[in-house]
Amino acid sequence: MIGSRLPRIGAAVAGLLWLAAQERFRGTPADASRLPWRLRVTLEGLGPTFVKLGQTLSLRRDLLPDAWLAELRQLQDRVAPFPRAEARRTVEAALGRPVEAIFATFEQEPMAAASIAQVHRARLADGRAVIVKIRRPGIRAQIDRDMRALVSVGRLALAVAPRLRRFQPLRLIDEIWINLLRESDFRQEARSIRRFGEAFRTWPALYIPDVIDELYTEAVLVQEMSGGLGIGDPSVDGPTLAQTLVDAYLHQFFVLGLFHGDPHPGNLFVMPDGRLCFHDFGLVGYLDGRTRRALAVYLQAFVQQDAVWLLDAAVDLGLLGGPMDRSVFVRGIEQILADYASLPLKDWSLAEAALRVARLGSGENFLIPQNLVVLMRTLFLVENALRTLDPDFKILDTLLTRGRETMEGALRANVATAAAARLKTEVALTAQDLPGLLAAWLHRAQRESGGPFLVMRHEGLESLEAHLDRTGNRLALAMIILGLYVAASLLMLHSVGPRVFGDMPLLALFGYALALWLSFRLVRAIARSGRL
Repeated sequence: MIGSRLPRIGAAVAGLLWLAAQERFRGTPADASRLPWRLRVTLEGLGPTFVKLGQTLSLRRDLLPDAWLAELRQLQDRVAPFPRAEARRTVEAALGRPVEAIFATFEQEPMAAASIAQVHRARLADGRAVIVKIRRPGIRAQIDRDMRALVSVGRLALAVAPRLRRFQPLRLIDEIWINLLRESDFRQEARSIRRFGEAFRTWPALYIPDVIDELYTEAVLVQEMSGGLGIGDPSVDGPTLAQTLVDAYLHQFFVLGLFHGDPHPGNLFVMPDGRLCFHDFGLVGYLDGRTRRALAVYLQAFVQQDAVWLLDAAVDLGLLGGPMDRSVFVRGIEQILADYASLPLKDWSLAEAALRVARLGSGENFLIPQNLVVLMRTLFLVENALRTLDPDFKILDTLLTRGRETMEGALRANVATAAAARLKTEVALTAQDLPGLLAAWLHRAQRESGGPFLVMRHEGLESLEAHLDRTGNRLALAMIILGLYVAASLLMLHSVGPRVFGDMPLLALFGYALALWLSFRLVRAIARSGRL
């Protein structure tokens, strides 16, 4: 139950806040702070859910300094495997058959164990080698329990330290909670694998291991097993693979609208035939049509080194938001672009530039959307992979040639197709309704003395009228309250009327009480509206 975890989580958070207060009182410099280390150790001590939470926070380059990110990236799923009997029970319950009826061989000992799941090697009856990903029993209930407790602690922390509001912790907790539940549903991962496999089926340079039909559920996922060389192996064709990787991600960003969000070296390897293989689709990012267009504009503005254009593109993309002084932001972006202008082209980093632009806008009421957080992390990992494959690879050269063609072609096709389909549908519906609308309009015109009948609608005026009514009522009430305070003070001053409690005028006390009650009503109404 949540009650059993809440005291421990609360004590851990209180310990972190106490250390933060001590370091602030002592004036401890940021580079000497023990808080990042203490946070990592605390998360590890709280168990698998909080290890995952820390790993998710390590993506938030927009919120946390580099020292904190470096510490959180050390979090590993150091979790002991669950018993083999539980693994067998989970597989048989999920797939509805005994393990021996599904697999020719099934290795009892897992090849890897993590906080969400563990993986076993197996072989199907037709001889295919597969991996069996099995969800840890009870993990979804544990996630729900721990995250509910964290929400309660977060609310308490906000009451104690209101300055934390700028980080929007409750919204961040909800976001992480949703992502953890999504990651623990293997049907989502199976759908992603199938979508990527279908999208790249005709690409001779890429390989996506397929999911085995009818052998995946919410708790179990069976996938083809594959292996090869790491991308850092000196025997691989680095320049060719680097170009393949960039082409693949351009296609994912601007054509598919979804992308593999975790391309670290452990999830990328080279098949014996030279194909680049993607593994682990537990983290997938999504880009809708509007975001794809904004990303294309952002990349072009960066390539053209136009600070004003880049600012507008960053706002449209969602890297910046909330109130801003445009001149200050333009100067900040000009400095970022000037820094890159002094570097060799191969050392330019789209990911680093996006992060620096986002950090310009650390406003009170703005949090970068999760899909952009995943996007920035993916860009960092892709750039690291490219430098591993080909240290001299020039990303901007590719964007200026094949990248721009891919972006513009895909976006034109998507926009034209969607716009044409909508226009065709709307025209057809209007053509069907037009005779009836025209007949009704003529009938009303004849009824109104033969003159044309014109109806004008003002959308939004109702809400404006209601707002003005409320404002007028509050002003009137404020004047009445002021009058009551003045009248009660005069009655008190001149001791008019009967007295109670010795020499206290009864009418004056009544006036003060009524004024206080109305004041409370007015303040509460304003507070509920959210506008002071």
